[in-house]
Amino acid sequence: MTTPRSAPRGVLFIAVLSITFLALPVLALLQRAPWSSLVNLLTQREVIDALSVSMVVSLTAAGIVLVLGTPLAWVLARVNMPFRRLIRALVLLPMVLPPVVGGTALLFALGRRGLVGQWLERWFDLTLPFTTTGAVVAATFVALPFYVVTVEGALRTTSDQLEQLAATLGAPPTSVFRQVTLPQLMPAMAAGLALAWARALGEFGATITFAGNLPGRTRTLPLATFEALESDPEAAIALSLVLLAVSFAVLVPTRDRWIPTR
Repeated sequence: MTTPRSAPRGVLFIAVLSITFLALPVLALLQRAPWSSLVNLLTQREVIDALSVSMVVSLTAAGIVLVLGTPLAWVLARVNMPFRRLIRALVLLPMVLPPVVGGTALLFALGRRGLVGQWLERWFDLTLPFTTTGAVVAATFVALPFYVVTVEGALRTTSDQLEQLAATLGAPPTSVFRQVTLPQLMPAMAAGLALAWARALGEFGATITFAGNLPGRTRTLPLATFEALESDPEAAIALSLVLLAVSFAVLVPTRDRWIPTR
């Protein structure tokens, strides 16, 4: 437990300045919000379509992240293997990679003439760019690291004694993972999944580069916000408020799962 202490005035001033810097854009957005017409703006057909696409894309991406990320986080935390640091860096790469670069990389990998995409089209008649499925792929690519980081961190801070005991008693590895490991991980998995879903919901750069900005197919809420900035600024602000509310709704209750607290 950390002992409370008084901060030096200089440190306190810089902290307050930093908080102000971070809060100012949010306050400005709230101040400019068209509160009286907010409901009408959010019930426009274009907004409903973008919201529908966003929910389909982000929820599907979250499901894929859950399936792919849970075993991956367990392997990174529990299995000694060569090049683990390199693999972890590869997993975390989308977190620091500019989204447009990520979308470009997906295009060269899974596009119609891409490294793998050309064979997907030739063998399975499957085309990913500029489709809803492509938007899901882009959202999954950028969201997966957030889930893996959260779950791997929980695994590293959780003792594996129960897992070893169950294995000693003859339980097969699959049963140990399902009946011992997963129940302990549920809170971290929920927090990681919420973060991944929010990241998928807010994805812009990789989506517009790889999947385009097609109304009713790939135009998600962030893309619709960008589109509305020039033609209908009030609608853009209304959409921004929705994304802002979702971000706070995800970050506040899950904070203790990815930031140590006293």
